[in-house]
Amino acid sequence: MKRTIITTGDGSKTIHLPDLNENYHSSHGAVQEAKHVFLKHGLDLLIGKPEINLLEIGFGTGLNTILTLEAALLSDSVINYHGLEAYPISHEEMVALEYEQLLSSEFLKNTFKEIHATVWDTPKAITPKFFLTKIHQELQKQHFHPNSYDLIYFDAFGPRAQEDMWTTEIFQKLYTCLKPGGYFVTYCAKGQVKRDLKSVGFLVETLPGPPGKREMTRGIK
Repeated sequence: MKRTIITTGDGSKTIHLPDLNENYHSSHGAVQEAKHVFLKHGLDLLIGKPEINLLEIGFGTGLNTILTLEAALLSDSVINYHGLEAYPISHEEMVALEYEQLLSSEFLKNTFKEIHATVWDTPKAITPKFFLTKIHQELQKQHFHPNSYDLIYFDAFGPRAQEDMWTTEIFQKLYTCLKPGGYFVTYCAKGQVKRDLKSVGFLVETLPGPPGKREMTRGIK
């Protein structure tokens, strides 16, 4: 499927899929969306714990990963980060996104390149406290152990473009792999999505969305 690079509202870039009219990140701002949805309303609830097991659905550009690592550098938490992706981006696309220019240090810039160079399906210690496993697989085919994760970033394409990622079967699978008290966060706030999350057991919260979006959703097991 054709992929192009576009510039979003905060000056950061993202990947656009013309055939689906869908972006990897918000057109209003890729970085500010990631920080608001996944860090502020997800990671920040857990940071400081001795260990955090985190699953990202939709590794994509690696933006959520590097922002999570940046936040983790300021804490004592050990983060085990699993990023699931069925269709990895190319090296050329990674370079064209120019995300290194948005990062605050040479260490983070070099680490972002390392994240993308890491071999798929092989655990890698990125820092002494940040362990990454990129999983090259479709969510429907991936097996997870029950009660494994403290936090899930659900960053799949929206229900209009990727309906099969937003089903009760998928939500049940993710609910099962969360630990009791664990969090599920997503940018999507559609009523049907929230009803389906509730139907599998989540306590659902509707939260203020990032710039350009009124609401987002958080589920708690």
